[in-house]
Amino acid sequence: MKSILAFGDSLTWGFEAGTFQRHAFESRWPNALVAGLNGRARVIEEGLNGRTTTYPDHTVSVERNGAVALPMLLTTHQPLDLVIIMLGTNDLKFVNRCRAFDAAQGMENLVQLTKRCEYMEGYAIPQILLISPPPIVPTTDEFFNDLWGHAGPESMLLAKHYARVAKETDCHFFDAGSVVRCDPTDGGHLDAASTRKLGEALVPVVKTILEL
Repeated sequence: MKSILAFGDSLTWGFEAGTFQRHAFESRWPNALVAGLNGRARVIEEGLNGRTTTYPDHTVSVERNGAVALPMLLTTHQPLDLVIIMLGTNDLKFVNRCRAFDAAQGMENLVQLTKRCEYMEGYAIPQILLISPPPIVPTTDEFFNDLWGHAGPESMLLAKHYARVAKETDCHFFDAGSVVRCDPTDGGHLDAASTRKLGEALVPVVKTILEL
């Protein structure tokens, strides 16, 4: 059986817009992906609300820097056949680095960490799939509009920059915005149908990558 690590933020954790609760297990995209693979792979959910690609967030006590967490998780869950990384929305929250280009640089750092990890002898470097999160959409929710409303235009550039990074680093790429749209309830998360749809859309992509 193949092993897949799904490394991301609240979109991977399954944050339900408007409720601050978690989507049902079967609706979250990593588990919808598992269901579509029909027992030929397992997907390890590693989503953390607020996680960034490689930047610290000093507003919380929980470590949100993806570059800090990823090496530990790669080592913990080895051997891995595929690492799926979907991050970037939270990089855009901060006005001092509100650029899709910076998020893409962070994603490149995560790619290099994955490739340079000291895996145990006999374990190969996993393949890597970069996913650009769907763009932020306008919302009437005051809190979330203040949080990331300013980042809408930049979020629309994530796919372009991530596709470039994937090409330059010989990784696979998927644009989540090509199949789902963020819920306007808060502008940056997915409703249950959309997160499930994303997982289902990834099934043929992952089958091709892993030759399932």
